[in-house]
Amino acid sequence: MTEQQVSRREQNKTATRRAIADATLELVRSKGAGQFTIDDIAEAAGISRRTFFNYFPSTSAALNVAMEDFLDGVLGHFQARPHDENIVDSMLKALSQPADPANLAVMAELHGLAEEHPDMARVHLEAWDHAEHRIVDSLRTRLGQDTDPFYTGTLVAAVLACGRSAFAEWQRRTQGEINPQTLKLLEELFTEAIGFLRDGFSR
Repeated sequence: MTEQQVSRREQNKTATRRAIADATLELVRSKGAGQFTIDDIAEAAGISRRTFFNYFPSTSAALNVAMEDFLDGVLGHFQARPHDENIVDSMLKALSQPADPANLAVMAELHGLAEEHPDMARVHLEAWDHAEHRIVDSLRTRLGQDTDPFYTGTLVAAVLACGRSAFAEWQRRTQGEINPQTLKLLEELFTEAIGFLRDGFSR
């Protein structure tokens, strides 16, 4: 297989993954969480049920693509930071990099849905739990696998608390309205919250 064929294959896989995620989100919007099946998603995305499971283990996983892609970007920037840099400074710099507005918009929308619907709250909680595992793994890659798990667990819990607080403040200020200005505010709140952590919450 040539390099061009491999590239095209990867592009097709990315497009299929995104089509499934988009179809799942549209069904949540139109029918509500828990009110549709994997077969409904497959039909909406123009794929087979088997293809769905080739990409995702569950509906929740398909809904959380935006969070996964956002984390891919942040963790990539984090791992690229100098390894002698303060760990929270590295996180702050990573979160300060521009994010994909489409991913931010979906994350913001799902946060709003989780505030309103118990079924979506469970999906949202799964996304945060999975994010915790991914960030812990990234920290261990950076600091070494023998790093004190209590240290990494506490640090990640604090970082995720900052993220949840940023979402809550964003919701309070914007009432969930999504546009370029409010998404920029969301990015700024992420950065500000991690800045509080870095500075020891001093004022």
